[in-house]
Amino acid sequence: MKLPEDPFILELLPEFLEEWLKDMDTKFPEILKARNADDLYRLGHTLKGSCFQFGLDETAQLGIELMGYARSGDWEKAAALYTPLVNGFKEMKAFLEAEAR
Repeated sequence: MKLPEDPFILELLPEFLEEWLKDMDTKFPEILKARNADDLYRLGHTLKGSCFQFGLDETAQLGIELMGYARSGDWEKAAALYTPLVNGFKEMKAFLEAEAR
């Protein structure tokens, strides 16, 4: 795992991770339940862009996958990304905490 080199981005990373973990527990299930393809695409697009900016490239790739599932209406595969997405954010959070010690 790599940390962003930009000190400003690095400073914002803990809050970024917390917000995404919260969104994964609230917004993501709501979007799946409503089967709202537009909102799912938007979530995937936001994940992609913001995660690339924060250096979370693997998680950003999952955002790209999510966008594809929104386009194809594959709700089962979209739902299956919940755990890898949450784990990606939790792993980075644990990595940050370990680096701070």
